[in-house]
Amino acid sequence: MSKQSMGGRVVAIGLVSFLLLSMLSVSQPVATHLGEHVEASSTSGVSIVFSNGPAEDESVTGLKTVTFALSGSGTIDSILVEIAEVGSTYATVTNLTGSPWLFNFDSTSYTNGTYTLRATGWDTDVSDVTISTTDEFTIDNRVPEITAFTVLSPNVGSGAASTDRAWFNVGETGTLEFRYGISDDDFNRATLQNVPGPGSPSTDGPTSLAYGWDWSSGSFSEGTWNPRLTVFDDSGLSSSETIFIGIDRTGPTMSSVSVGDGNTWQSTTSIIISGILDAANDGSGSGVAVVELQIDDGAWTSLSSNTHSIQLSEGNHSLSWRATDRVGNTGNTVSDIIRIDTSMPELVGWTVDPLTTDLIGIANISFSTYDLLSGVDESAVSLQYGFDSNGVGQTPDLSGQWLELPGSGLDRGLALDNWATKSRQYLMLRATVSDEAGNTEITEPQAFQVMPGLDLSWNATATDVDRLVVRPGETFGNITITGELRSNQIYAGAVVISLEAAPADRSATTDWTVMNVVTLPAGSLGDGVETIEWTYTVPNSGQYDLRLRIDPTNVIDENSEINNDHYMVVTGADISSPGLVPSFAPTLTALICVGFVVSMLQQRD
Repeated sequence: MSKQSMGGRVVAIGLVSFLLLSMLSVSQPVATHLGEHVEASSTSGVSIVFSNGPAEDESVTGLKTVTFALSGSGTIDSILVEIAEVGSTYATVTNLTGSPWLFNFDSTSYTNGTYTLRATGWDTDVSDVTISTTDEFTIDNRVPEITAFTVLSPNVGSGAASTDRAWFNVGETGTLEFRYGISDDDFNRATLQNVPGPGSPSTDGPTSLAYGWDWSSGSFSEGTWNPRLTVFDDSGLSSSETIFIGIDRTGPTMSSVSVGDGNTWQSTTSIIISGILDAANDGSGSGVAVVELQIDDGAWTSLSSNTHSIQLSEGNHSLSWRATDRVGNTGNTVSDIIRIDTSMPELVGWTVDPLTTDLIGIANISFSTYDLLSGVDESAVSLQYGFDSNGVGQTPDLSGQWLELPGSGLDRGLALDNWATKSRQYLMLRATVSDEAGNTEITEPQAFQVMPGLDLSWNATATDVDRLVVRPGETFGNITITGELRSNQIYAGAVVISLEAAPADRSATTDWTVMNVVTLPAGSLGDGVETIEWTYTVPNSGQYDLRLRIDPTNVIDENSEINNDHYMVVTGADISSPGLVPSFAPTLTALICVGFVVSMLQQRD
């Protein structure tokens, strides 16, 4: 080899040596070069230990305080902390520049996985680094996610909120089926609390997982519960979820509702029922679902509103109500009797004592009426009166208004100081009658005249002629008429009486002929009876009507004028008839004797 070649080689070796020495004399390393350091080549006499670092297979969640312990000789002025997922390169976590040598490691900044931490300290005494690495540990910041939590087959409700509970009509020994779902990479176990008791289900897992419970305590009571599911993973993380359930085996309580106007009897066939839903109460149960109505043992009808209208016929009807809750429990039945009466009371009429000027004190007055359904409401009866001049019209003209009869009910009385002042006036009466259903009717006014108390009349049995058939003329035609005049009370005045006659076959234009007028002096009727006799001559053959009249000119004010006239008949015999004997008239005695003789002759034969 030539000297020139040898010299070139020496120069090259020297250049490489210079470059190597230059690399050994560089300043403190930066993070991007730490991966190139080899711990075995460190010249530092200081050891760095993770005194509170993640241990092998430790599951780290959240914040963790990492501390370092330094030992050996040397001076550490900084520690660079790095992290790397297994199989990846390191990345800077923090750079500590002084004591205390610790930092808070926030694992939530990293995805779940397996990691190592590396600490690189700079020793200024030797201008070299010292490196320490942790064992592999796990970052697990994922809280278990409950994907489903429910109780199967509720009667109503979802259980998602306290206002939407999952309600069950389950017996004491029934079963509730709880189910759940979970999303987690290291799920461990689940617990269920706050369930209908006594007791609680056992933990589901970790040996085996059923992802639910068929819970039956054997003694389910009614009420509400908020079952709480809690799930745990191997990292110690957990989450919880609550559902809302209830058990209801008791039907709603039904109270009275308002029917019509609230009275026992109604005066209309259209009945309004109100307060229906308000009358149903399910307490702390599942709530009222429907209220039903039954009329006269018919089918049950569901009612959805607080007010309902029904049509009923006259008579008595039975109404019943019941309520059913949302899980199907039917409560008590409330019944009521409603009575319908749309007919007016039947008005019969008045009963009034005889009204005369002699009346002293009270005149009894009553009104007769009846009502076959609800009956007459006597407390609502109004009996009114007034005095009228002619008994015609809707308002008494003398009183000027209707006045209420004293008393109450249908039987009352009217008392006046002096009834004589009302002679010939009319007592007008009007009734307003209501039945128990409120049907009201007002009668038409009815008049009752106040009559005088005095009444003169003929005693019909003691007033007559002595003969019925006579021969006409002055010689044979005389008859005697006897009349007995009676007075119902003592009358001190004079009385005029007349005897009148007229042919029986007279026409309508023929007047009565006054045959005799007798004036009884005042005081004649002091004892109430007076007898008068007349003689009348039948003028011609044929029948004649005779009339005795009391007070023919109507001077005396009497109670009744109808009985002031008494009529009789007398016959004038036709003298041209053969065999007619004047004034012959077989007597009753003669007829009896003839009959007796005929009977004796028949017995002899």
